Amino acid sequence: MKNRYHYLLALSGFALLAGCTQDKKAGQEAAKAISADEIKSHIAVLADDSLMGRKPFTAGETKATAYIASEFKKAGLEPGNNGSYFQDVPMVEITSTPSATMQISGKSSMSLAPLTDFVTFSRQEIDSVQLKNSPLVFAGYGVVAPEYHWNDYAGLDVKGKTVVVLVNDPGFKNGDPTFFKGDTMTYYGRWTYKYEEAARQGAAGVLIIHQTEPASYGWEVVSNSNTGAKLYLTQKDKHLSRCKVEGWVTENAGKKLLAAAGITGDIRALARKKDFKAIPLNMNVSLSIKNKLKYSTSHNVIGTLKGSTQPDEYVLYSAHWDHLGIGKPDAKGDSVYNGAVDNASGVAAIISVAKAFQQAKDKPKRSIVFLAVTAEEQGLLGSEYYATHPIYSLNKTIADLNMDALGNYGETKDIAITGKGQNDLEDYVAEIAKQDGLTLIGDRHPGSGSYYRSDHFNFAKQGVPALDINNGSDSKTHGAGYGEQQQKEYGDNRYHQPADNYSADMDATGMAQIADILFRVGTKLSNESTFPGWKNGSEFKEVRDKALVK
Repeated sequence: MKNRYHYLLALSGFALLAGCTQDKKAGQEAAKAISADEIKSHIAVLADDSLMGRKPFTAGETKATAYIASEFKKAGLEPGNNGSYFQDVPMVEITSTPSATMQISGKSSMSLAPLTDFVTFSRQEIDSVQLKNSPLVFAGYGVVAPEYHWNDYAGLDVKGKTVVVLVNDPGFKNGDPTFFKGDTMTYYGRWTYKYEEAARQGAAGVLIIHQTEPASYGWEVVSNSNTGAKLYLTQKDKHLSRCKVEGWVTENAGKKLLAAAGITGDIRALARKKDFKAIPLNMNVSLSIKNKLKYSTSHNVIGTLKGSTQPDEYVLYSAHWDHLGIGKPDAKGDSVYNGAVDNASGVAAIISVAKAFQQAKDKPKRSIVFLAVTAEEQGLLGSEYYATHPIYSLNKTIADLNMDALGNYGETKDIAITGKGQNDLEDYVAEIAKQDGLTLIGDRHPGSGSYYRSDHFNFAKQGVPALDINNGSDSKTHGAGYGEQQQKEYGDNRYHQPADNYSADMDATGMAQIADILFRVGTKLSNESTFPGWKNGSEFKEVRDKALVK
């Protein structure tokens, strides 16, 4: 939908001046209400050992969600769910244990070992599943993308079969930036999509061949993330519409499978050929999985500030409150995964933004919704539940402004927009960046598909324009490259590790910088009468356009 707001600004110099004045005023108010010290004070509570790593279904959840609700109340927010600050999120915890080996028979025979060669699991809510002599088919990237005239399943019947597919999409390292989106991953490249599409096609099983560069992470991330207990949203059909078996195989194991069928060389180049057709491997796979099921309910936390004149239209702020709980001790003996940056920082920021709105002299015309969601670390589950069970109509939700893992290395001269080029919300950030003398940058590693890896994505899937921004790498105090160095240090040593702790020395000024920008974006959105839209070429544009016609 075209944004009439920008059109009117182009026509009216007076409106432009008024808009800039309003932005500066909002920025001044935010500076008073949003402070680095306040953000740090919330992180100190949320990342304390007493919260046990904020894992869903634990006492740590109870403490974390109670604290967030109390802070929403202190900020003057009304309970967001019919008199309650909580939205129930029913989930099932499934602990999948695969058989001792994955047996391959037929043209060639081989035996693959768990963790060393593969990881598999099942989200079907039953005690056990089995693949017995399921025919293996190499389905390229496993993509059906009509807008790119691409269908790896064309003419292929995979019922009862197990598909073997590649991670990422055909555009990655293809050399043509117009083919798919070049090195920028589309949703078709995400592992979640591979599983969804294989299920839609009726496959019994789906195995993704891991490769580090196109996945953007090593095999250890795959193996650590897909073993032990996993959480899923409960479904009426008990997930029986999904493949019996989902999983990954190592690059070596995948190439071994394909080589046994005569497929050698650059398998990615083969699969991205426009005349590629799925290839039966003339081998069968046999594997069983035993599931241990546990049902429970987690919670999203939600508070609202009612709009003065357009209360039935909503600007949404989101951040996930959960982390990984208590796990394997590190070298120092610390076993609590506190998630100070990931994502106590985002929750602290939205609490501060809520306070800023409440203290603002001019109250927003549209309603502002603050949503702290559960189980992001388990697959964006809390935001998925809200997006599919919205308390406030998504057709009337103007935008989702998400905050996740904000930089703890101070203010930067540049601001990073995740998935840059997706929607009109970036233009709002651009206006503020210009006022503040900041440079906008996109993903540093576009092939990693960062836009599909945090909670804003679930709103994008439903057509709601969604924005996720973070600090750049050009430090205001330490110079260019400092931020990237700090990001690498965090990624190497603290991301999803017990070392992601709160420290009194933590520099939260960059977190306040992001919160301030998103407060100003939300202020502008809350006082308009128009809707931002998706840019041409976005895979989410059609969904929104159809939704707003209803």
